[in-house]
Amino acid sequence: MRRILQPELLDALPPEDPQGIGSRADLRRLNLLMGHPVHLSRAFRSQQPAKALPLRPLRVVELGAGDGTLLLRLARRWSNLGVKAEVTLVDRQPLVSGETRRGFADLDWPLTCVVSDVFDWLESPAPVADLLLANLFLHHFDRAQLIALLHLIAARTDRFICCEPHRSPLALTAAHVLGLIGCNAVTRHDAVISVRAGFDGQELSALWPGATQWHLTEQRDGLFSHGFSAQRNA
Repeated sequence: MRRILQPELLDALPPEDPQGIGSRADLRRLNLLMGHPVHLSRAFRSQQPAKALPLRPLRVVELGAGDGTLLLRLARRWSNLGVKAEVTLVDRQPLVSGETRRGFADLDWPLTCVVSDVFDWLESPAPVADLLLANLFLHHFDRAQLIALLHLIAARTDRFICCEPHRSPLALTAAHVLGLIGCNAVTRHDAVISVRAGFDGQELSALWPGATQWHLTEQRDGLFSHGFSAQRNA
């Protein structure tokens, strides 16, 4: 399947739009069904063995974080492994609820929410992150934007992990029938667009800068997802 980019409806909806609120609830459910918390946790553990954890809290940043609930779910998993972190959520819209903020506070993980374009944030002066992650985010960008984005990410961290849609006929078929599990019209539209803009093979690895200086892993994760991770060589 050729990669095709088209606008997604959710990106244009204000935070208070009822269809947008329903679609974000659908996405939380789909993240679980697609196993993204499991995929991202596995990638994190493979990169960050316990003996390599720094004494200070990790600086963890999620790009295109949305409402922050996925990273909160990951934080609860990682906290059980003894991980402590300071979290920054970057998104163009202010979507993080009070409940999500309290969830991070209960873990004693300080939280900063940044409302910003991701390119603006990555180009701004800020500490290097121990871990940058993204979920269902990179597929929004064309090749030229991806090259620029991945260069900025590589300059801001030694570790990056992400989960994206896997571009395949099977995933496209599944996207067309999401109404069967109650997803709304926005989600049904955007799911098809997302799969067509997703990734296959080693497409992200081919765009990663200075690949010889990094350990890259890219593969299909489950039936419908595409995983990528980059860890700078020692």
